[in-house]
Amino acid sequence: MSLFDAPERELLPYDGSAMYYDWVLGNLDASAVFADLLKSVPWESRTIKVFGKEYPQPRLVAWFGDPGRGYTYSGVSMNINPWTSQLESLKTICEQKAARSFNSLLLNLYRNGEDKVSWHSDDEPELGSEPCIASLSLGAIRRFKFRHRDSKEVVDCSLTPGSLVVMSGLSQTKWEHEVPKETRVREPRINLTFRNVLAA
Repeated sequence: MSLFDAPERELLPYDGSAMYYDWVLGNLDASAVFADLLKSVPWESRTIKVFGKEYPQPRLVAWFGDPGRGYTYSGVSMNINPWTSQLESLKTICEQKAARSFNSLLLNLYRNGEDKVSWHSDDEPELGSEPCIASLSLGAIRRFKFRHRDSKEVVDCSLTPGSLVVMSGLSQTKWEHEVPKETRVREPRINLTFRNVLAA
């Protein structure tokens, strides 16, 4: 078995960690979980501000979390939805893999390959200096890329349904990441990124 066939592997060669797990849902049916989230989550279409200009966000989003754990990025302040039993169960799975606790969740719905997220780091002050973020994928397979801020080295992988990437250490300080546009992809994907927002 090669490194790229391994069920668990480190994606980043240095300056932080991004541990990839190819299946974390145990006996759960990934397709059923995806379908339930697709219809039950209160998806929002938001406008983001980039370099002073406003643009429609190229995906739908939703924010869940403990009371008082709001979140703002790219000029967007997220509305807090209370945890559902399903999301709490998924949170527990991710907490066990990451060996961390989480109090918040950002969900992204990529409706097809036209939806994307550009190069960025999850380095907002309310996440702390070295945040741990657990990113669970459901639905369509999409590419996920890291780019080192200094060396410009790029790490590229494909995220399959039921897979998890746990980013920690210097991963948000030294690396950016993106989900690029893939016009050939017709199916939707849901990404759940569990995180710990510090108290205000």
